[in-house]
Amino acid sequence: MTAIDLNADLGEGFGRWSLGDDAAMLDVVTSANIACGFHAGDPGGILATVEGAHRRGVSIGAHPAYRDLAGFGRRYVDATPRELYADVLYQLGALAGLARAVGAEVRYVKPHGALYNTIAAGHPHAGAVIDAIGAFDPSLPVVALAGSPFAERARTAGLRVVPEAFADRAYTRDGSLLPRREPGAVIHDAARVADRMVRLVEAGEIEAIDGTIVPVTAESICVHGDSPGAVAMAGAVREALQSAGVAMRPFV
Repeated sequence: MTAIDLNADLGEGFGRWSLGDDAAMLDVVTSANIACGFHAGDPGGILATVEGAHRRGVSIGAHPAYRDLAGFGRRYVDATPRELYADVLYQLGALAGLARAVGAEVRYVKPHGALYNTIAAGHPHAGAVIDAIGAFDPSLPVVALAGSPFAERARTAGLRVVPEAFADRAYTRDGSLLPRREPGAVIHDAARVADRMVRLVEAGEIEAIDGTIVPVTAESICVHGDSPGAVAMAGAVREALQSAGVAMRPFV
């Protein structure tokens, strides 16, 4: 692999509460998954992140979530398929409107948090998300966990799927992410994270939490923007990949 995308979740501050350093992260990543207001983000903060991404030539992606502001979108919401379909459509429209106002556009979709993990495993909510993207703009790629049932279902539905790997999250032996409540689920050692991403790109594999070697083919790598030391982590991943001869560029 000679090139790969580096993405982060941004625009997640709310009112007077800031979360992460969006400006610094936008100088490192090539794609920005921008909150749409349901799990985090307020209109002013989202707009500022959209503007910052547009100025830097960073690809803008919608980051829709369950309607769970208090839980940061990390809790499952037992919505009906119709409710979730409307919620995702609403969020895509909100971000697209802000992007259009600054001369930018939404280039892809990446579900957030519990929604991402729930549909990755093949939950019926996957259909509502796929239908919402298709109704809004079927040309929009969707970022999905590499090798997941959702990736295959979205591909079958005619969407372009961008398989993704996580730099700072531990994996289980079946290729899923270790739940955040488990010890070691989030990796904080920047050097270790950088090394495993070089291995991912060069060998197409990630070492799971139990030492199992999991084959992973990815077009994008995620570094969480809200993690402690996120900017340094993303910078270490980018520097290590570039040193290995890998170019950093958006997948769209």
